[in-house]
Amino acid sequence: MNDNDNKLREVIRGCSRNDSKSQEKLYKHFFGYALSIALRYCQQRDDALDVVNDGFLKVFSGISGYDAARPFKPWLRKIIVNTALDKARKRKVFLFAEEQDSLQVPDESVNVPENLGAGDVLALLNRLPEMHKIVFMLYETEGYSHDEISDKLRIPVSSSRVYLARAKSKLRELFPLYF
Repeated sequence: MNDNDNKLREVIRGCSRNDSKSQEKLYKHFFGYALSIALRYCQQRDDALDVVNDGFLKVFSGISGYDAARPFKPWLRKIIVNTALDKARKRKVFLFAEEQDSLQVPDESVNVPENLGAGDVLALLNRLPEMHKIVFMLYETEGYSHDEISDKLRIPVSSSRVYLARAKSKLRELFPLYF
């Protein structure tokens, strides 16, 4: 099954009719993809699994609103990211950072090993405080602006900037220690 496939369209139609076999097919097919996204926002695998399961519940309850003319994966990705952010908000991991006008991240060159894999990067990101990791992922991988992050996380724009700067600074400190 891929995004432009008739099989996927049929499975989605089945899901919109609450067909449990179609829901199971969709879940099994996109589980790995959804988990990889959730792991980027959660420190613990169990939390990521909760996000995936909650996200698929949202998918199944809202699939009638899915526009079949658009690719499915970006729609699913948005649901998983938002579910992860909802989970973080419930845990109240959001503490407002103090705005620091003088906070500057030095532009240091880092030599990246050739055999550095996604698992290595994720392990390094998991060493960040949860809020720093979430802001870093939203800004650097999802492409959100600080204004959008502020709205999504219900934090001041200045806090988003500070969290991102601190995340980058911490990653610069951690990188040489592990690689």
